[in-house]
Amino acid sequence: MEASDHPTDDFPHTHHVKAIGQNSDLLAAVRQAVAMHAPELPETAFSCRASREGRYLAVTCTLEAQSQAQLEAIYQALRSVDGVILCL
Repeated sequence: MEASDHPTDDFPHTHHVKAIGQNSDLLAAVRQAVAMHAPELPETAFSCRASREGRYLAVTCTLEAQSQAQLEAIYQALRSVDGVILCL
């Protein structure tokens, strides 16, 4: 299979990054981490959903990824955010 057979290898493309954690300030921390690598994102690019019991918060960021390197940098930044337990 050639690289062109994999749509996720083609950039730019829309990508959804999700961070899940317990930190009550998780949204602000995720915005700050992502902004280092995608500073042009509006606040509307981020959405939150609390778990059923409210213990966890999932923050989803929708962005136009420019490269694999950019995505890797974003995921690395999110893994270093205090309170993040999972990145998808």
